[in-house]
Amino acid sequence: MSLLWPGEERAGDLFSEAAFLAAMVRVEEAWLAAIVSSGIAPEEARTPLAGLVSEDDVPGLAEGAEGGGNPVIGLVKVLRGRLDGEPARWLHKGLTSQDVVDTALVLCLRDVLERVEEELASQAVSLVGLARDHRATVMSGRTLTQHAVPITFGLKAATWLGGLTDATEPLRRARTSLPAQIGGAAGTLAAVVGLARLRGVADPVGAARTAAETTATTLGLAPRAPWHTSRGPLTTAGDALVAAADVWGRIATDITLLTRPEIGELVEPAGEGRGGSSTMPHKSNPVLSVLVRRHALAAPPLAATLHTAAASYVDERPDGAWHAEWETLATLARRSVVAASQTTELLAGLRVDAARMRATAEAAGADLLAEQRSLTGFVGGDVLTGTDAASGLDDYLGATDALIDSAVARAHETWKDLS
Repeated sequence: MSLLWPGEERAGDLFSEAAFLAAMVRVEEAWLAAIVSSGIAPEEARTPLAGLVSEDDVPGLAEGAEGGGNPVIGLVKVLRGRLDGEPARWLHKGLTSQDVVDTALVLCLRDVLERVEEELASQAVSLVGLARDHRATVMSGRTLTQHAVPITFGLKAATWLGGLTDATEPLRRARTSLPAQIGGAAGTLAAVVGLARLRGVADPVGAARTAAETTATTLGLAPRAPWHTSRGPLTTAGDALVAAADVWGRIATDITLLTRPEIGELVEPAGEGRGGSSTMPHKSNPVLSVLVRRHALAAPPLAATLHTAAASYVDERPDGAWHAEWETLATLARRSVVAASQTTELLAGLRVDAARMRATAEAAGADLLAEQRSLTGFVGGDVLTGTDAASGLDDYLGATDALIDSAVARAHETWKDLS
């Protein structure tokens, strides 16, 4: 929980320090098993590591991380102290700290991306329902803050839906392509190749590469060459999360506008103690929308930090740029889960005042139909009669129905099991 980021508890254990510690242990265990199965380490070295450390170890490891600049050095020392024999001797052999940190970051990030995708699917269900239920709910279309032409709330919901659909594919691509990081000190796998030679393995290079690939597949990650200084996997995922934040922010901004008392066309879902004021009892603030907007405003600079770090990498392993990524990525990831959850709740419980929308549109009828009247002068050189020129709000909706149908169909294509 966080006093400074209300709703932070919605992220639960995702990308928490305890989850990151557990992920690092998983990496070490997968690597130890891989070098055994590839013949580089003896069978006696194989052992499970889960349960050797716990959340209680986080404070000590965090305090000790300053000495070496990362938490892996302390973690390896703790694990070796709780093992004996061949497992203790072979633990971490052939790896470097960046291998463990990067792969653990990826494991935590994958869990976040899966959760965000689930939230997007739930949001799509709500928006498909709103688009269908309100395809004929006329309201004022607004451009540059002013009345423009009539639209329907179903079209607005379909537009939101289109944004969600756009954001989903990059998230899926980022998640399914997340790679393990196995490279050794300078990305050459030199140590593990050397160990394989010392052990008399017939093809030491092949065994080393097999161990790296086996580690990746054991963890459910994509095998690939070391990416110590090529940070595309992380910047791509960060960009995908920000793209989702952009969509949520756009939805939340629309809702904050339409919940204003002088407009009153939408109402946020109610919740215990939600929307109140410490001094003004009449207030019913659109808190969910406000908090979603907060994330949409704060997320892009976090992704920018990831890009700045990626562009600052030097040599075969970096000095500082790598270290700047960890907390930045965790913050962006956890906040994305929070905003995703809030958006899901917001859309699932959104109340639409169709009568108020209609009344507002009718009151502005002359302005909303000004464009239509401007068309009565010339169409293909012919003057339109008053009978030919549609005069009602319901008659000047253009391709609204077709646009709604298209957005809904595209959503069904994206989410095959969408109800």
